[in-house]
Amino acid sequence: MSITEHELQIELEGIEDPDLGGDIVSHGLVNDVQIEDETARIELAMNAPYAPSEMELGNRIREVCDEAGLEADLRAHVGEEHGFDDQVLPRVRNVIAVASGKGGVGKTTVAANIAAGLEKRGAMVGLLDADIHGPNIPKILPPESDPGVTPSEDIVPPRSDGVRVISMGMMMEDEDDPAILRGPMVNKFMLKFLEGVEWGRLDYLIVDLPPGTGDATLNLLQSMPVTGAVVVTTPQEMALEDTRKGIQMFNKHDTPVLGIVENMSSFICPSCDDQHGLFGTDGAQTIVDKYDVPLLGQIPIHPDFGADGSQGALVKDEESQVQETVEDLVADVADQIGATNRQTVADNVEGGPTNQLPTETKD
Repeated sequence: MSITEHELQIELEGIEDPDLGGDIVSHGLVNDVQIEDETARIELAMNAPYAPSEMELGNRIREVCDEAGLEADLRAHVGEEHGFDDQVLPRVRNVIAVASGKGGVGKTTVAANIAAGLEKRGAMVGLLDADIHGPNIPKILPPESDPGVTPSEDIVPPRSDGVRVISMGMMMEDEDDPAILRGPMVNKFMLKFLEGVEWGRLDYLIVDLPPGTGDATLNLLQSMPVTGAVVVTTPQEMALEDTRKGIQMFNKHDTPVLGIVENMSSFICPSCDDQHGLFGTDGAQTIVDKYDVPLLGQIPIHPDFGADGSQGALVKDEESQVQETVEDLVADVADQIGATNRQTVADNVEGGPTNQLPTETKD
């Protein structure tokens, strides 16, 4: 006897969300279940493509369908009914801000690695260099061509390592020319980058913010739906102090902090492989403990990790000592995005799952 849609829904209630606890149906993550011709088409309120945790949830759903003798056709959709505003950048699934309290902590290198790493996992990724006065992304991810222009005068971002990239550095005649701009002009360029770029369809838009808590950061938080922020620091107390201020800024604007990345956490001796905490130890852990945010990664000082900014974004040497660290960072960022989005859906479930399927009735 074939399983009914209601019976399959009951089976799906046995799948627990690894981050939220509770089952995926109760959290409103199952929008719809339809069975036709031995195929179960299941629409899910999930929005973090290639995130390991959501891929594992997909595998569990497929296993349930397989046990029921059904092929699984899984589709993901989130929108205003789940608490997501799709009016700004409607073709971009997730906007991720990469920030730092002060300059020189490796924020741009981290942002470029996250973007290129997500692209490597199979996602469609854009990278917006919002550091108007210090646009370094083109040096780390050199564009393959100049930006294009659509008939409506929108900018078409060029690609680098598959990532669509736009930066103020591409607008300067000479890469060494300074961007001497006051606040209103900075805001004008930010508005153009936010509304006048033809990104196409993206799974993730990574925004490399300028250091600190100035106009560009505030404009971003006020102008577009930011899924969450990754905050980069180093172990020095001065950097940690500014990082605390940055976290409080995101909290005041109700922007989830996806986690902390501690760059330059140690030095790995190339001769003996010993690890040394040149700038202290456990610096980022104090922030993690105080603000209850995840520690996404601790990246050592290493020439493979863009030490001189000339070798591109990705750690491409599979034998590199930092390869696994960077890949784990990318996976953890994707997982945090997925967990944040699923929590938003769950928080919008009032009095039970808003998207729960109707129960089966008997005549």
